[in-house]
Amino acid sequence: MTALAKTSRSGPRRLSFAPRFWSGVLAVALLAVLFASAWMTPSARGHGTHEQLGLVACSWVQLTGKPCPTCGMTTAFAHAAHADLLSAARTQPMGALLSLVTAAGFWIALHAAVFGSRVGSVVSGIMKPWVWWLLGAALVGSWLYKMAVWQG
Repeated sequence: MTALAKTSRSGPRRLSFAPRFWSGVLAVALLAVLFASAWMTPSARGHGTHEQLGLVACSWVQLTGKPCPTCGMTTAFAHAAHADLLSAARTQPMGALLSLVTAAGFWIALHAAVFGSRVGSVVSGIMKPWVWWLLGAALVGSWLYKMAVWQG
């Protein structure tokens, strides 16, 4: 059986059970990230919010005294979950962007799971190599920004 199943002779092609199931799993996983972000209080230091989840302090920071490439991501997610996108962007620009992508991804995955929509395949179709290069450059740029504003 193919991943797509036709619902009627003239209706649009819909996802079959397996892709809908995995879209539902993805929606639940993304929602868990969003709920965890909303539960946490953003650290005033701009990093270290992940420690509220029982995780250890960043060993990169402890060893070098400088931020790691993902430093401040959890704090940015927490700011965004509290509807403070400006603080999220100031804390870690890539984290702010990823928080928005996570929220959008939740709704896309939920829509695919509930309605069998093929919107996820449209989204995955735009993920060309140049998009990945652009995201990598944004991560490096965010890391450089974080190093420039770092206060430890």
